[in-house]
Amino acid sequence: MKRGSWRGPRRTSDIVAEPVTIAIDARELAGHPTGVGRYLAGVLTQWAADRLPHRLRLILHAPPPAWILQLPLDLQVDVVPAAVAGTWWEQTVLPDAIHRSGADVLLAPAYTAPLRSPCPTVLIVHDVSFCAQPSGFRWREGLRRRWLTRASAKRAAAVVTVSAFSADEISRYLGVPRADVRIAPQGAPAWSGGPPALDREPLVLSVGTLFTRRHVPTLLEAFAQVAARVPGARLVLVGGNKTHPHIDPEALAATLGIADAVTWHTYVADDALDALYRRARAFAFLSDYEGFAMTPMEAAARGVPSVLLDTAVAREVYGDGATRVPLSTPAVASALTALLTDPAAHVAATAAARDRLAHYTWQRTAAVLRTALEDAAGARR
Repeated sequence: MKRGSWRGPRRTSDIVAEPVTIAIDARELAGHPTGVGRYLAGVLTQWAADRLPHRLRLILHAPPPAWILQLPLDLQVDVVPAAVAGTWWEQTVLPDAIHRSGADVLLAPAYTAPLRSPCPTVLIVHDVSFCAQPSGFRWREGLRRRWLTRASAKRAAAVVTVSAFSADEISRYLGVPRADVRIAPQGAPAWSGGPPALDREPLVLSVGTLFTRRHVPTLLEAFAQVAARVPGARLVLVGGNKTHPHIDPEALAATLGIADAVTWHTYVADDALDALYRRARAFAFLSDYEGFAMTPMEAAARGVPSVLLDTAVAREVYGDGATRVPLSTPAVASALTALLTDPAAHVAATAAARDRLAHYTWQRTAAVLRTALEDAAGARR
C-alpha cells in the first residue's frame, strides 16, 4: 500500500461526525516509561482534560500503570502478553489485536508501525538519528530501524514529529514530502520552581538515556574541571546506557579522579527524579542530535537552567532559554561553573528558561494529533 492511501482533507470535522475508535500501540507506557512513553502519557492526560469524544483502545504487552485506568476517558485496555514486545510482536501480534479492537485508526507513537495494519496509521517519528548518525547504533539495530521506519512512514496516513528540525530530517532521510510532516512538539511541564541558587547544592544533573551522541566523556571531562573550581560539586547522571561503542561512565570518572563526585543511576522513580531536579543547581545535556530534548524542559520547570550544545534543534526549541556552547570541554566547564557560582547568572538563566516553557503546551500537541487521527479516520470513511 502506497503512502497516502488514506489521505483526506487537512481537516475533517465535517466528515468525522461521530466518535471513532483509536487504537494506540501503548508499549512505551509499560515498565519504566522514558521519552516516548512520557510523550504519550502527556497526550493522554490532555485528551482526558479536553474530554476527547473518541474511543481509545490501548494495546500493550503488559498491564498498564495504574494512573491510565483513572483517566476520565472512553478507554479500554487490551493486554496481549509477550515476554518481549519488540519488532516481532509489533509485526505479527499487534495487527491481529488492532483488527479485534475494531479500530478506525492506529496511533503508532514510537517510530514504527505494523506494516499490515488493518486501519490507517498516524506515525510519530521523534528523530532519525539512526539515519543521520548510523555509527551510534549496532549495525543490526541500525539497519532494522532505518528499513522499518522508512517502510512505516511510506505506508502511514500521516507522519508527525516534534520539531521543524526533525521534520526536515524526516523529509531528507525517509523521503516524506516536507509539507506532509505535521509538527506536534512535546508539551512543557508547568512551572513549579524550587529553591534559589544559593539554597541548592552545587549539583549538576544530566537526565536521559546515555547515547554516544550525548557526549558523556566530554561532560565528565568538563565536570572534572568544575570539581577543581567549585568545592563540593557533584554530578548525577540518570539514564540507561545505550552507547555504541560502549562507554563506561563510572570507569571514566575513576580515570579522571572524580569517582567520588559522580553518581550514575540507570533509572529513578518519578518522585526521586523530582527530588534530584529540586536539589540541582545546573543541568547539562550535551547532545549533538535530538528531535526535541525534553529533559532540559523538565529541569527548567523546577528552576534549573541548562547547558546545551549549540545545535539547530537547541536553537529552535530552547532559544535563549538555555546556555548554548560548542562541543568543547573548557566551554562546557565554564558555563557550568558560572551557573554553580554566580547567583545573578543563575537568576537570569532561570528566568529565560521559565519564559521558554510557555512556548510548548500539551493542548497544542494533543490537538495536532487529534486532527491527524480524525483526518485519517475520516478519509477512510
